[in-house]
Amino acid sequence: MTSALLDRDDRTHDVAHARTVERLVAGTPTSDGAGVKLTRVLTQPLQRRLDPYLMLDAFGTDDPDDYIAGFPDHPHRGFETVTYMIAGRLRHRDSAGHEGLLGDGGVQWMTAGRGVIHSELPEQQDGRMEGFQLWLNLPAKDKLRDPAYRDIPSAEIPEFERGGVRARVIAGESHGVRGAVQRSDTLPLYLDLHLAPGATFAQRLPSEHNAFVYVYRGSLRIGATAVPVQRMAILANTPGSDGVVLQAGDEATRALLIAGRPLNEPIAQYGPFVMNSNDEIFQAVEDFRAGRLA
Repeated sequence: MTSALLDRDDRTHDVAHARTVERLVAGTPTSDGAGVKLTRVLTQPLQRRLDPYLMLDAFGTDDPDDYIAGFPDHPHRGFETVTYMIAGRLRHRDSAGHEGLLGDGGVQWMTAGRGVIHSELPEQQDGRMEGFQLWLNLPAKDKLRDPAYRDIPSAEIPEFERGGVRARVIAGESHGVRGAVQRSDTLPLYLDLHLAPGATFAQRLPSEHNAFVYVYRGSLRIGATAVPVQRMAILANTPGSDGVVLQAGDEATRALLIAGRPLNEPIAQYGPFVMNSNDEIFQAVEDFRAGRLA
């Protein structure tokens, strides 16, 4: 694991003009795959507002009946999937020949590109299964690129500690620590923050980047807004703002902070295909039916 312990008195990354919360989102209980129960936090109506992000699913249960069937073979085209496991094990296989076992604290970063068929199946019969799947859009120029896959074990995710906060930097950069993944077009920032009771964390963000926070343990305060557990806070794009400040409540808190540069391109989605036009969606469906994604 890459780790850096930063001086608590370091003021390099202080935020002078913090963003506020535009609104809170509760998410929608649903199921996907072969009946896996989850909460869809970032839904399709929010895609334009949170561009370049297309979806965020949160799943967490101790009941194997909620997850045991997993996600059998299904296609994707035109974007990237980022699966982050908090607990449990998922086996990934895809039509491009990639295979990996996703375990506690690990990340699977898959670029669907022109098309891939994959499965994500539990490799456990009982115990807790918990994690997140985030969809990150690809720019039009890359939607038909070659598929790619990267399995990032927990030990390879950079971390740092600062003022009662442990930050796992999955993508982007925070306080001088570069994350496991970088993307030049969307500049994604993906942090998993573990805050001690009452701890404060400041993160600089360009004012034009879209950003949100999802609390999955404890509670946070962002400016004047209390953010309870299992809520997503969409951060306002306030002109002149330079970041966000998060403060944990009276208990240990864990939250995802996710941000990125919007693509500002048309979004056309039909299930597992995300392109820029309906014609491209029709082509994706035709290619899938003809076996050209295999």
